[in-house]
Amino acid sequence: MAVDTTYRSTAPEIMDDFAMEGEILRDALDKIARINQLLGGNKVTLNGIKSLIRSKPKGELIRITDIGCGNGDMLRTLADYAKTKGLNFVLKGIDANGFTIDHAKSLSENYPNITYYCSDIFDDIGKNDPCDIMLCTLTLHHFKDEEIIKLMENFKRSAKLGIVINDLHRSALAYRLFKAICYVFRLNDMSREDGLVSILRGFKKADLIKYSKQLKLKSSSVKWKWAFRYQWIIKTI
Repeated sequence: MAVDTTYRSTAPEIMDDFAMEGEILRDALDKIARINQLLGGNKVTLNGIKSLIRSKPKGELIRITDIGCGNGDMLRTLADYAKTKGLNFVLKGIDANGFTIDHAKSLSENYPNITYYCSDIFDDIGKNDPCDIMLCTLTLHHFKDEEIIKLMENFKRSAKLGIVINDLHRSALAYRLFKAICYVFRLNDMSREDGLVSILRGFKKADLIKYSKQLKLKSSSVKWKWAFRYQWIIKTI
């Protein structure tokens, strides 16, 4: 059956329920993180950060906030990278699900430079603590277009250096390939259903360019990356 990717889907995802908890959710979070690692998704975000801090002195404090941090895998990747390169990263993860935040904390006990907070970004919109870089990895697609504009306006105010968005390319081929991934990684029903919906809620390059124009961004770039991702880097400095 043909997959229509003309427009972003508005179908809900099971994981959008912020009260969800339990082993099924934990399994989904960990497998999403594992797939992201194996398919190079973390590198998309890391390379975006590298481009934003390229001109900064090596020891300068860089404050990074990850919106929709999940199990904290991206933040731990950044902490490990900073340690090997002698960089001074202070990392903060925000997620609206309390169970998810508790799981992230448990996995990050050996990372003193990472802190986590449970918060609905829309409840606290406009109240974000200032930081240098805002991250949004596989999170932006959860929101409707008008919500994305509100969030991005907030990110612009909060991030002193820039913003790195890493999210899904809405593609029929990606949809079909994810079905194969579900089989290989033995994803549970929730992960499989949400993953397919996520792809249909993802973006085409034209969507991100449209947002850039609405936000009147002075310096931004949108690049396609493997595996079916878009890297959207915004400089706010």
